[in-house]
Order: sequence, then C-alpha cells, then structure tokens
Amino acid sequence: MKKYFYIIMLMLVGVPCRAQTWNLAWSDEFTDDNIDTGNWTYDTGGSGWGNNELEYYTTRPENVKTENGNLIIVARKESYKGNNYTSGRIKTQNLQSFTYGKIEARIKVPLGKGIWPAFSTLGQNISQAGWPKCGEIDIMEHINNEKIVYGTMHWDNNGYSRYGGNTSCDAIQYHVYSIEWDANSIKWLLDGKKYWEGNIKNNINGTEEFHSPHFIILNLAVGGNWPGNPDGTTQFPDTLFVDYVRVYQSDPTSSTSFGRTGDDAPSEYGLGQNYPNPFNPSTRIRFDLPAASRVRLAVFDVLGREKAVLVDGEKPQGSHEVPFETGNLESGMYVCRLTASEKESGKTYRVTRKLILVR
Repeated sequence: MKKYFYIIMLMLVGVPCRAQTWNLAWSDEFTDDNIDTGNWTYDTGGSGWGNNELEYYTTRPENVKTENGNLIIVARKESYKGNNYTSGRIKTQNLQSFTYGKIEARIKVPLGKGIWPAFSTLGQNISQAGWPKCGEIDIMEHINNEKIVYGTMHWDNNGYSRYGGNTSCDAIQYHVYSIEWDANSIKWLLDGKKYWEGNIKNNINGTEEFHSPHFIILNLAVGGNWPGNPDGTTQFPDTLFVDYVRVYQSDPTSSTSFGRTGDDAPSEYGLGQNYPNPFNPSTRIRFDLPAASRVRLAVFDVLGREKAVLVDGEKPQGSHEVPFETGNLESGMYVCRLTASEKESGKTYRVTRKLILVR
C-alpha cells in the first residue's frame, strides 16, 4: 500500500511553475508600529508543543514586534516561567482563514544548532477535529545550520500521515517561500520555482483536510525532537525576519474568509498590491469599498513623511483604481496607506502596502 501511495504522490523537482494570474486577496506588510490585532493573535506557553521544544512563547515585544517594515520574532536565552528560552508564535486563527490560493512570505531565517523557524498553516477546525485531522501545511521549515528548507503536509488517514520534500537553499538570505494550493494539489515553491507537489484530488489517501479553511502561523522554536537542543555554538538572541505575508486567489470563486461576494461587489474594505511592483515611473493602485466612504489614499516614505495624496474625499461603494505618478521621487521603498471611514457607521478601516520604486 505504501508503494502505491508514493507512486500516486510522485512529484517533479525543480520545475518552474506555469504562468498564472493571481489576485491579491489579503496581506500584512508589517509597516505599522505594532502587530495588527485584526490579522494576528498569539500562541503562548512553554509545554513543549508536542515536539519537546524548549521555548516559552510570549506576547512581549522582546519576542514579537514590527520594525523597519518587518515582523521580528526573537528567540532569547533567559529564564522565564520555568523555561530557559523565550520566543514568539503568532497566527491568524479566527481572524483570517483561506481555502486554496497562493500563500507566500518573504523571510530571512536565523541559523544555529537547535533553532527551528517555521511558516505554516493549520485547519481552522483544529479545536473541534484536533491534530492531525485538521490538516497542517508546512510551507517552510528550517533547522540548525542546514542549507536545506522543507515543505510538508500532515493529515489523518486512519492514522497519522505525512508527505513532503526539501530543496537546497542559502537560507540565511531573504527568500520567498510559498505554496500554490487548489482542489487538485499543493505545490511548494522557493523564489517562484516549484520543488515539490502533493496530490489531494478527490480526497485521495484521506486528504479531505486540505479542502477546508486554514489559518497561517509564523513561529521560531528552540530545540525539539527534530533539530535537537542548542549547544555552545548557538548564538542568542537570534531573529526571524518576515518582510510580508500575502495570500492570492486565482479567480473570484475561490474561497476566502473575506473579499467579494458572489455578485462581484466588494464585501469588505481592501487595498490591493500596486501593479506593477517594483515599478518605474508609474503604477496603479486598487482599493475596494463595501459602502460609500470618506477615503484618503496617501504615499509615505520609510520615515513616515507624506509624499503624495492620491485620493482625499468621498467615494461610492465599489472597486476603484488610481494611478501613481512618481515624479522626482528617488528609488526606494514607499508605503501606501488607505484610510476609509464608512459614512453611515463612522467606523474606520486602515491598511498599508509597500511600494518599490526602481529608477
């Protein structure tokens, strides 16, 4: 049976993915001063997390914060509530969940014996179904000082099942780690190049867990069954850097926890990623309004100085797109910020996106 399972799940390694149109559905660019509590919540505790890990996950800014447009997760060697290490683990559980799509993050991982960063998803029904029946997709895991990253799926098929692969990677540099996930398969990519694929078509081999909503997790573990424990060569504190997390949908019928309704009218506020990005000398920016709103759309440099106002006034419900002509702005990263106040309720929505201008 095992032989046939691996034949069914046979993959091609190192094959570039075919071109496909992806629409940005949700992202966090980590440009705000604090963790966005509309996107993320914390896991806390130091019970080993099922892997005999050594860290205590906290909500402290010493372990989790935003800085210079990055999410920062810091592992520290310190005595804390009975554990000898602290770190951070954040998740979108009950806030943002997704079924299918392209899920990616640009990440720089730390290296060191006993260091275990991960970017993964879990089934939104974990509280009811438990693990592994909820399903888990490890988009990226890295251990110790290896020049390898791993992608793995975990599920229940009348008992625990797993399937995954790996690829060589100079992991200390920033890389884009992603999956492309649909009703037929889960594909793992490194910097846009596919290196592994799992078959989930028609719930083959009990893979129904991968046809339901999942939420996203980012964490930095210390020690555990897989990497082993830190030793005298491990440097603390050590840091996981996440430039952004983005979720794309390939068509408007794809399921996500927010976005457009069946008649293609915006059901929530949204700010799309500008296109093209990077750009020179101009780009276009789209935003969605589920109701008539007072809108301000402005561009700032990384020091928070306002450089351009693209919209400032009332706009009707619907999708809107505006051009951004850069004029004499210098090359670099800029931040586009949408602030929208609903006319009837007065509630305010705010979101940012990073723009890259290359002269």
